[in-house]
Amino acid sequence: MSKPIIAIVGKPNVGKSRFFNYVIGQRISIVEDTPGVTRDRVYGETSWRDREFTLIDTGGIEPESNDVIISQMKRQAEIAIELADVILFMTDIRQGVTSADQEIAIMLRKTNKPVILVCNKSDNYGEPPAELYEFYNLGLGQPHPISAANAIGIGDLLDEIYYKLPPQDEFDENDERIKVAIIGKPNVGKSSLLNTILNEERSIVSDIAGTTRDAIDSEFQNEFGKYIFIDTAGIRKKSKVNESIEKFSVMRTLLAIERADVCLVLIDALEGVTDQDAKILGEAHEAGKGIIIVVNKWDEIEKDTGTLEKYKKEVYDKLSYAQYAPIMFISAKTGQRVNKIFELINNVAKENSKRISTAVINEVINEAIAVVQPPTDKGKRLKILYGTQASTKPPTFIIFVNNKSIFHFSYQRYLINCFRNNFGFEGTPIRIIIREKGEE
Repeated sequence: MSKPIIAIVGKPNVGKSRFFNYVIGQRISIVEDTPGVTRDRVYGETSWRDREFTLIDTGGIEPESNDVIISQMKRQAEIAIELADVILFMTDIRQGVTSADQEIAIMLRKTNKPVILVCNKSDNYGEPPAELYEFYNLGLGQPHPISAANAIGIGDLLDEIYYKLPPQDEFDENDERIKVAIIGKPNVGKSSLLNTILNEERSIVSDIAGTTRDAIDSEFQNEFGKYIFIDTAGIRKKSKVNESIEKFSVMRTLLAIERADVCLVLIDALEGVTDQDAKILGEAHEAGKGIIIVVNKWDEIEKDTGTLEKYKKEVYDKLSYAQYAPIMFISAKTGQRVNKIFELINNVAKENSKRISTAVINEVINEAIAVVQPPTDKGKRLKILYGTQASTKPPTFIIFVNNKSIFHFSYQRYLINCFRNNFGFEGTPIRIIIREKGEE
């Protein structure tokens, strides 16, 4: 499901990041163990009053600065504003209204988006400080005093964000359209694939230009179903992501992954799987999305007997954690096999949202235990009491045990493989949550 986006903007050193860290908490930075990916996030997900939303942190805006770095920070904020559904304009009540605040306010009034004016560093409890009333001159309505450092006024501010969020039905989970993100390194053919789909195979297409959540979404319908294709900028190697604009290009891609039901991970057939391909696929894997590996430019590969199977083995060897993901070999340029993508998208989306009854899950667990006994540690044997499916997208199972400290990763992987053998789950990660009896 798409989440509304809240952007925090303002001049440097007004407390944007401190507020961001407080609201997001420990989820600001997530280390992805399985594929070895660390997300250096400038955004995070949180919720308030049962509404989930994405919060974007930005560098400070200095409207009149000629400094290259500060100019890039300004561009960062502009991109975040383009993405946002609601904008938090953060100021420093101790400094009062500055010329920079006035310039930023002019820019925000032109967006025609909901803007919440925040006066940070209001560190005292009780009546609003007298300095607050000066900020009415910015023409952005009521200023909201908070102290990000002392957690004063945060709840009231989150209430105000809640009231400004788009209606829930704009983010309806029952939308029958499958959201497909086309991701990969630059120049692997993402835009070519999208153009081939839209220009050559469409029956109904309407471009949703300049949406607030990404640059271009393309709504598409054919005999296979209804889709929204999300085209993304390529993710460059970390060492090459030096400039702020590049970082926000990466952020757009990560947000696209978050929004998607299925991710098409494009790989250049001539280059083969690179470390960067593995990291990009890792983002989709850790986000729990349906994944299809699409090897593009297959028409440019010299082939003989067994070329395809050999290439497929090489892909899985380098992406060992994602052997559940099906591989397609296409040419976006010529349209070769592109039409076959749709049935695979439909199937992977279905598998990602598949639900299994508790009785059937426990039958499979009991069969698995009979074939391979659970591990022991210092004379104690792991006992699996029962399992149940907690959620879908991705399929997530809770396994109740007598002692979770001896539920080794290798046995968890064995159970996941048993689930795949019995239930399919093609193209989707599977999550297992371990609980001891009595734990919620």
